[in-house]
Amino acid sequence: MAFLSYSHDDAEMADWLHEALEEFHVPPRLVGKLTDHGPIPKQLAPIFRDRHELAAASDLGEEIEEAIAGSRFLIVLCSMSAAKSRWIDEEIACFKRLHREDRILAAIIDGEPFASDDPGHEAEECFPAALRVHFDRRGRPTAQRAEPIAADLRDGGDGRKMGLLKIAAGMMGVGLDDLAQREAQRRHRRLYAITAASVAGMLVASGLAYTAIDARDEARDQRREAEGLIGFMLGDLRDKLEPVGRLDVLDAVGARALAYYEKQDKTSLSDEALAQRSKALTLIGQIAASRGDLDGALRRYREALAGTAEELRRFPNDPQRMYDHAQSVFFVGETARLRGQIDEAAVQFREYRRLAQRMMALQPDNPKWQLEGVYSASNLGIVELQQAKYVAAVETFQTSVRAMDRLLAAEPNNVEYLQLMENALAYYADALDRAGKLDLAIQQREHQLSLLAPYLAQDRPDANLRQHAMIANMHLSLLRFARGETQSAVQNAAAAVEVGRQLVELEPANADWKGRSADTQLNQALLLLRSGRIGDAGQLAEAGCAKTDSLMVRDPSIIAWRDGDRECLRLRAEMAMRGGSRAESLAIARQLLNSIRADNPQSPKERFAPAQALKLMGDLQWLAGDRSGARASWTAGLSVWPKNLAETPRQLAERGEMLRGIGRRAEGMRIASQLASMGYRQSLSDRAKL
Repeated sequence: MAFLSYSHDDAEMADWLHEALEEFHVPPRLVGKLTDHGPIPKQLAPIFRDRHELAAASDLGEEIEEAIAGSRFLIVLCSMSAAKSRWIDEEIACFKRLHREDRILAAIIDGEPFASDDPGHEAEECFPAALRVHFDRRGRPTAQRAEPIAADLRDGGDGRKMGLLKIAAGMMGVGLDDLAQREAQRRHRRLYAITAASVAGMLVASGLAYTAIDARDEARDQRREAEGLIGFMLGDLRDKLEPVGRLDVLDAVGARALAYYEKQDKTSLSDEALAQRSKALTLIGQIAASRGDLDGALRRYREALAGTAEELRRFPNDPQRMYDHAQSVFFVGETARLRGQIDEAAVQFREYRRLAQRMMALQPDNPKWQLEGVYSASNLGIVELQQAKYVAAVETFQTSVRAMDRLLAAEPNNVEYLQLMENALAYYADALDRAGKLDLAIQQREHQLSLLAPYLAQDRPDANLRQHAMIANMHLSLLRFARGETQSAVQNAAAAVEVGRQLVELEPANADWKGRSADTQLNQALLLLRSGRIGDAGQLAEAGCAKTDSLMVRDPSIIAWRDGDRECLRLRAEMAMRGGSRAESLAIARQLLNSIRADNPQSPKERFAPAQALKLMGDLQWLAGDRSGARASWTAGLSVWPKNLAETPRQLAERGEMLRGIGRRAEGMRIASQLASMGYRQSLSDRAKL
């Protein structure tokens, strides 16, 4: 539940605090109460200690990072020794990258907080550097000072007893008074128990006990009926509403279910009720995410995660409980992925994969668990793509496709399996494209669309399947353009734009569909521009950019929307140059470059962004007639081009074009020949023929 970070010099205090927290008895009246940290558990254990439990580990850093990733809280023993410890500082920074920093609880044992701000007293500082700095939502340190929650264990401060209660209250998400008065409350409860026993005897004697039992049974039956209705709402009714995109009704369903459980005593929730409550939280989180509210979504997902963790604690070897928990783990990881927090996403997806493998090991013939194996492998593949591990991603997604082949061979008419197969083919095609296997990537996209065709021909096709078709057409347009099939590429791009228009019209509040619709318009605009249809391209670009601008106002942390915003700047810069506005064009290109540099890109994909922006700058300078400026920008782009990172064919083409542009034609032509041998006939760059 918590990770205890401390200096070796403070081991004696760490021993006491570790034992005190693991033996701490949570008051029964608080157990199950819902707080911002989720339902309060019966105990605060386990408390993880790196130097105590990992002394013999072969890879201490990896073990500690995994332990931190799996902990809900970080407790830091703050002292002058701790403030000087590089390891404690790294543990705090690691936790802040992966979790919310308000889950860090400081316990002061000597020194003074923020003494380093007072010249001459720096040696008295007790807070490690990372504890004093605020981290933003993407897990990056800022210039803003943090204000950690702290207890003072010294005799002149809170003392050990009150300090322990402060830490426990922080872990449970309750006020200190709820714990500080528990001894008095225990005495009152003992007195009340004696009185209640006497009254109970009188009730039995008067026959009222029978009435109480009858009322209890009636209440139990009513609760079963209500929970049965909620089960239908979260199951069959949800399955009917999701395909038609009714976010408003689904939101009401989730809220109604959650409102019911909020009125119940959490300690008395049955195992099934606890599971349904987690489903309701997940549903509300999904709807919040669809509307672009990732903060609200993550809050609900973490509450659901706490509930499913409790389910699994009660039944550690039950595959169904593993499945429920795996879903919560996935949504927390997926939210991190959407924000570009790839390391955190990888941690969650590895846990998802581990749970899926345990399910399959316990019940290898269960097709539902086999599907979880497919899902968990696909999520890892997505992370591998974002880490630029393209060859590994091809192998991972190929595993998913083969697994779906086996399931379909056993049940060829299973509609769910067919839909999962087309989704697996989509990811497989993406990996093949980035690994430079163009023809195979096109085959997988064509296969995907052939599987979707019968469902799209229905009178009211599933909205999610229409979204898949939209994305498939958009990606296929780029693949066909790269192979030199310009006309068919533009047709696929137009088909994607039309589906996007229909989806936004169906559910205007769906921010995910709005963002993807914008992507299709920007994609078609680029292909039209490369085809010489500048006027049509400009209209589509502005329509797509208008959607993207509105989404960026809502939440600029979502990486897909930020990518769309950058694509808008690229298109606007080129459109301005085509329209004769050279100064405006170069100003927009500089705005793009400055924006990328300010973001300090870290992921493999984003690390190419500064060099690609410099290439765009050089392309525009060349079109403006500034040959020396263009060569200077391309030279700068090559100087910051990432080393030792796998390149996609498009990135490889861009590097080759810059090499030719600065006069290193032999190197550039070797890259062009390499791309041609892979089937790539033309580039999306405007200056491909330098």
